[in-house]
Amino acid sequence: MKDRSLTLVKFLLVDDLEENLVALEALLRRDGLEILKAKSGRQALELLLVHDVALALIDVHMPDIDGFELAELMRGTVRTRTVPIIFVTAESSEEHRVFQGYDAGAVDFLHKPVDPRILRHKTETFFQLERQRLQLAETLRLNETFVAAVGHDLRNPLSAILTAAQLLEMTATDDRTRLTASRLRSSGKRMSAIIDDLFDLARVRLGGGITIEPDETDLLAVAQRVVSEHQQANPRRLFEVRPAGDLRGEWDHRRLEQVLSNLIGNAERHGVTDAPITVRLDGEHEEVAFSVHNRGTIPPDVLPALFDPFRSGREKASREGLGLGLFIVRQVIEAHGGSVDVTSTDEDGTTVGIRLPRRSKRDSTRSSLA
Repeated sequence: MKDRSLTLVKFLLVDDLEENLVALEALLRRDGLEILKAKSGRQALELLLVHDVALALIDVHMPDIDGFELAELMRGTVRTRTVPIIFVTAESSEEHRVFQGYDAGAVDFLHKPVDPRILRHKTETFFQLERQRLQLAETLRLNETFVAAVGHDLRNPLSAILTAAQLLEMTATDDRTRLTASRLRSSGKRMSAIIDDLFDLARVRLGGGITIEPDETDLLAVAQRVVSEHQQANPRRLFEVRPAGDLRGEWDHRRLEQVLSNLIGNAERHGVTDAPITVRLDGEHEEVAFSVHNRGTIPPDVLPALFDPFRSGREKASREGLGLGLFIVRQVIEAHGGSVDVTSTDEDGTTVGIRLPRRSKRDSTRSSLA
């Protein structure tokens, strides 16, 4: 049986007269529509705190808080500022009041006595838009659930492939077989990283956020380990690690490895190949900072969307990956309470800088797309 709550549209009626509420409810009652009623602006605000509504039909003349004041209060709150408002008024001759209503955020006016046909037509447009929004949200939720399930199911066979490739590389007696096994293991690790990124994206989209488990961590050891892995996979590239100060803190070391690996991999793909990739670590202040620098620039039109998932704008990026690396970087750093900054110029190249507090809240999560 289909879950009706997925397409149930909520609609708010606000009028200080009970008979008006009853009449409007009778005109608008239909399947798939839940009508919320409030006899004052205060009651309306209380309902809006717990319900997401597709439309608010508000009487202009009410004691205490009139319709225009209620609309201004709604526009001043993030949760309700985008709710469409239709005002109902008995005064059709006061033009300045109409303009005041539009300034307060009205999308339309209805004049008493309300024509039932006009009321139905005007409101149904907003109800249809809300149904479409709810259906799209459910489709996206199912897609993200599918991605998470597939990513989880792929991990076990991929782990077996990586183990077999490593064993073959260790036991091979000829260079050609050893090289083939090494390339297989490298490709498998990249595939594993892509699956991890997709799994993290699904968690963020489904509202779970990026989970971190902070523990005592040496950032220098993390950086050296990640750089060593990239150096082994790409021995012709130059890497530099430049540490300074106390680089110890309470972070999720696995997540920081993921951050550095994504940043270094991005620098490898898009940076100048004969220039070094430099990882700078600065622990001489209260916060700890680190950055990854490479020669080469990011086009100005790409910068605003650099941290968006599946970003477009660079043909090379679309061929080599899903564009999730920097998105995951920002999610992980924000979950630690830190920040990410990017600078890119022809003279200085490209630097992605990270700032982290030395202590992150244990088991914290944060999501910017939830």
